[in-house]
Amino acid sequence: MSVQEKSEYILATYRVLDLTDEKGFLCGKILGDLGADVIKVEKPGGDSARRIGPFYHDVPDPEKSLYWFAYNNNKRSITLDIGTADGRELFKRLAKTADIVIESFAPGHMDELGLGYTMLSQINEGLVMTSITPFGQEAGPYSNYKASDIGIMAMSGCMYLLGDPDRPPVRTSIPVSCMWAGAYAALGTLMALFHRQITGTGQQVDVSAQASAAWGADTAPFYWEADGTMSKRVGNAIAGRSIHGAVMRAAYPCQDGYICWLIYGARSGAVTNKETTKWMDEKGMATDWLKAQDWDKFDPAMATQEDFDRIMEPVANFLRGLTKGEFLGEAVKRRIMGYPVSTAKDIMENPQLAAREVWQEVEHPELSTTITYPGPWAKLSQSSCGIRRRAPLIGEHNHDIYLKELGMSEDELVLLKQAGII
Repeated sequence: MSVQEKSEYILATYRVLDLTDEKGFLCGKILGDLGADVIKVEKPGGDSARRIGPFYHDVPDPEKSLYWFAYNNNKRSITLDIGTADGRELFKRLAKTADIVIESFAPGHMDELGLGYTMLSQINEGLVMTSITPFGQEAGPYSNYKASDIGIMAMSGCMYLLGDPDRPPVRTSIPVSCMWAGAYAALGTLMALFHRQITGTGQQVDVSAQASAAWGADTAPFYWEADGTMSKRVGNAIAGRSIHGAVMRAAYPCQDGYICWLIYGARSGAVTNKETTKWMDEKGMATDWLKAQDWDKFDPAMATQEDFDRIMEPVANFLRGLTKGEFLGEAVKRRIMGYPVSTAKDIMENPQLAAREVWQEVEHPELSTTITYPGPWAKLSQSSCGIRRRAPLIGEHNHDIYLKELGMSEDELVLLKQAGII
């Protein structure tokens, strides 16, 4: 299939078969948000990720996983055991109708099943197959290694940069390596689709979660390559702006949370530093050292740790007495560069996100309720992006896909269910 005319959704005429676990959920979701018909292929009984909490109203249930809701909306669901011969034949029939297959099995597993790219491309020349693994498909000594998100974070170099300098490295509180891998997989898939429009043939997209997460290490690899400098953990601070190795805090406690306030230089920094000092002086909290500074000439690159400390300590005392709302209101008036650190509650109530219509109310008839989701992550002037359907129930679309779209009979479906194939 190919796009012949402009559609409300860019990928509205494309079909995706999604065989992924947590490493690839986001890839399928992104394609679904752009309008693709994403069919989540689950094992009979449901995907194991349905048992990941938290759960709606704290009731553990494979149909109530908020994790599942978040990453599998805009998908339909069928159950199918591709480990069986009949299951594999059914999958091949589905693959004939598909534009994209995304999978996250160990390298070589799909080939062992007779469902690898070489086989599937023989029955569907235009098929794009995107494979997401911890370390890549073939090249390199780690390609057959297993890894969880925390292992990938460690092997990517990101974990070394996270945490306090006097303590061991830590991971982020959410599985970001899987998110990076899924996002890059979606990008690679779209590139392959564009190539197919030109050539008429598909290809395999090989995504390494380790390589994807390595981009999150920022400039650390380049520092090491260029001058042998090893980036270090600095905790709640920012490093690299002073030639003397001085570090500055990034967030300060306030009355109802935290405020991000940094020490800047140049013209914009001079305004921030002057206005912050002026505001503090109005409250009797500016030190003589702060008031004596010529902020137009202050350069953080030349500052020592003592200079930074003489700024940060009184600023910390000042911000501790404010609320996030008080700070933001005055910061805007005074042109101070600083920001409240938002919680989940804050972003749900954020007027900017509301103005962009980021949040979508999605109906869940099975729960007799609607749930608010993050909706469109991009606004396109001539097409749509966003949630069209809630995450599916286990095998919710078996009848639609097997009977109506593949032309199977009710009797065949009953036999497949009795055999544990669907």
